[in-house]
Amino acid sequence: MIQAVITAIQQELTEVVSAEQMKLLVEALHKHLPKLTAAESENSGGEKPALLPLFISAKRVEGCSEKSLQYYESTIRNMLKAIDKAECQITTEDLRGYLDNYQQRGTVSKVTLDNVRRILSSFFSWLEDEDYIVKSPVRRIHKVKTGKTVKETYSDESLELMRDHCGNARDLAMIDLLASTGIRVGELVRLNRSDIDFDNRECIVFGKGSKERRVYFDARTKIHLQRYIAERTDDNQALFVSLLKPFDRLQISGVEIRLRGLGKELNLQKVHPHKFRRTLATMAIDKGMPIEQVQQLLGHQSIDTTLQYAMVNQNNVKESHRKFIG
Repeated sequence: MIQAVITAIQQELTEVVSAEQMKLLVEALHKHLPKLTAAESENSGGEKPALLPLFISAKRVEGCSEKSLQYYESTIRNMLKAIDKAECQITTEDLRGYLDNYQQRGTVSKVTLDNVRRILSSFFSWLEDEDYIVKSPVRRIHKVKTGKTVKETYSDESLELMRDHCGNARDLAMIDLLASTGIRVGELVRLNRSDIDFDNRECIVFGKGSKERRVYFDARTKIHLQRYIAERTDDNQALFVSLLKPFDRLQISGVEIRLRGLGKELNLQKVHPHKFRRTLATMAIDKGMPIEQVQQLLGHQSIDTTLQYAMVNQNNVKESHRKFIG
């Protein structure tokens, strides 16, 4: 391993050469040793292992969804193509330069940039764990400071306006279920009729990584769901289907299009499925639900993710200030 050889040389000469000399030596070794390794590989006719497919296979075994795997693969493949080096020869400076160029190519948010950094960190940490490299070059690349923005939630008035203008039983039941459970839109469209327990007002959903969890809905949602199902004439097992024949299972794009259209009709800003989830989290926190329970309700692996969703109502902060300080 090139890095292992360089590290050994550094340790052996650390008391003999100055810091400036050591820097020049390391740069020269990084420059010339890869060429020697490549020449030896060509002469021996050996083929380097395809490390990216091995990494993706490992993540698949860990339970990552196909959507996540595709994101991992495309992100890492773009990096490898841009740097144009073997995985084991990539340095911290290479990756910093790549991330800097990636950010300058267009309007890339800091959140997106940090997502790329996290994926690269996962890849190189796996290479380190599997002994392909001695040390991950991402270790010295720190988390990108993303800042915090207060994201909007639905007001009570907005929710009631949407309910009043749905126009059909399906959309009303769909809005009620999103608002009372806070489930992801992907979880919503995967629901079947048999998943709904009306007696206990709960249902089982399959979240990210095929993780199963129980969520709960209110009495109004129960009534509207039962009314919607009673009106249907199809035999599709899906809970939500298209309004026209052949009554196929409703897809994520169908939910998003319907909600966006409803928002335009009512002149409401940014109407989309995920906003129901954030609204529920904020409401639950404001009413005193312990954050650990909100985390379980939303199906978050990390409580930090839950805290990002839950924006504390500023009026409550003001009232608390008056109560405890003012």
